[in-house]
Amino acid sequence: MNKQSFMRGTFILTVSSFFTKGLGFVNGILLARFLGAEGVGLLMIAHPLLPLFITLTELGLPVAISKLVSEAEARGDQARVKRILAVSLSVTGTLSIVLTSAALFGSKWIASLVLADQRAFYAMVAITPIIPIVAVSAVLKGYFRGRQNMNPLAISDIVENLAQIIVIIGVVNILLPYGIAYAAAGAMAASVIGEGFGLLYLFSMFKWSNRGRAKANPQLAEGVSPKKDHTLRDLLRIGLPMTGSGLIHSVYRAFLPLLITKSLVLYGIGVEMATKEFGLLAGYAIPLLFLPSFFTQSLSTALIPAISEASVDNNSQLMHKHMDMALRIALLAGLPCTVILYLWAEPLTGIIYHAPEAGALLKIVAPLFFFFYFEAPLQAILLGLGKASTVMWNHIMTNIFEVSMIFVLGSNFGTKGVALGFGLGMVLATLLNFFSVASTIGIYFDFRIFFKVGAGVVVMTFCGLGAHSFFTRMHVGQAIELLGSLFISLLAYAATLQLTRALHGGPKTPTMTPVS
Repeated sequence: MNKQSFMRGTFILTVSSFFTKGLGFVNGILLARFLGAEGVGLLMIAHPLLPLFITLTELGLPVAISKLVSEAEARGDQARVKRILAVSLSVTGTLSIVLTSAALFGSKWIASLVLADQRAFYAMVAITPIIPIVAVSAVLKGYFRGRQNMNPLAISDIVENLAQIIVIIGVVNILLPYGIAYAAAGAMAASVIGEGFGLLYLFSMFKWSNRGRAKANPQLAEGVSPKKDHTLRDLLRIGLPMTGSGLIHSVYRAFLPLLITKSLVLYGIGVEMATKEFGLLAGYAIPLLFLPSFFTQSLSTALIPAISEASVDNNSQLMHKHMDMALRIALLAGLPCTVILYLWAEPLTGIIYHAPEAGALLKIVAPLFFFFYFEAPLQAILLGLGKASTVMWNHIMTNIFEVSMIFVLGSNFGTKGVALGFGLGMVLATLLNFFSVASTIGIYFDFRIFFKVGAGVVVMTFCGLGAHSFFTRMHVGQAIELLGSLFISLLAYAATLQLTRALHGGPKTPTMTPVS
């Protein structure tokens, strides 16, 4: 299994994430067409405590595995790598069986407690078996990330999404005549099947890649005295703060549908209409916002082991090189995506979902969501530095703030207020992570990149709007108008970046302005 460089790993994950996001987007379109806004709203409501159970099962171990395996690889300690994986699988396997059983046997009580719409009960039960599959997959993904081999992660995600789409097309169409609640349950079952195919691929790659390693490294089979083996302690030292963060966030996500629907009811909207409005926001607008974020996820996945390895070697220059590259990519890609989602919000939601009314919500969140493109890489840097507890407290403060904003703004301004509260929470999360990184290792800015990218966005905007006006007068159809405008916009943006040399690396660290 060959170790990959930070940039190569990021590139592989970015390409695969592009296809994965595209497949996920197709999946969302199919669900929107089959189930409508009300059915999508049921899907969003259906797994209130699922993230909580997954968090308890994983115990934050995937991040800890990635960091500890990377450190062990840097030291050449292959026996420790094996112990890390064995302990992690034992813990997650046991917990997943216990919690999945509890979720299934307590499903009626859970539904009566947290489901804002009881029609989502069948979908909630259908998604529950995904818990052990996700838990074991997460451990294997953490292992591959720690070895800085991103190929299995990339392909498994594609396999998972392809399987899910195929099952959805068949199952949802079969169950739809029996009612929207059963169709939503079928969609959830498709997610379980897709995740299962992804796990099978990961496991087969793990067995294949370690077949030769075991023969070449007989020390892997050597035992370690329990008194000297601190593997579990080291895993929990990083994993428990992540679990605390995940617990808070999972509880927040579990009660978020109920919170949003209650705030909308207080605003004066009925329960069924509140479910539909929630579907417009959570099922249509927010997936569009997350669609371009595949590059930030790729950066974050590759950053944790890269920063961790540089930290072990006390290589501050390499850490700042990785960080500068990550933030530069986030700016170069995040700003044009934000502008596109804002300017063409209604055409995008109209053409893709046949729901142009979701465009108003998208326009509210898009400018604030720009901060998200930096939030994920900054968090990955903190995790690579071993600052899991800092990430936990940042999450807690963000969740408390976001809950307050969503309830207050939602009950006073309806769905638009909920969207605004969600966006403000994203801003706070990014700022907290930014100042945490700055206070730990410092952040250096080459402010010229902001002017170059800003100039590119201005040129892109004028060219895009001009192209849209031209295509509108040509009466070529809404889809061609949108695609043509976006193509010309991105072409103008890329040309401006090339002219200003924004795509070239910035100056060396000493000439930058530090923020600490």
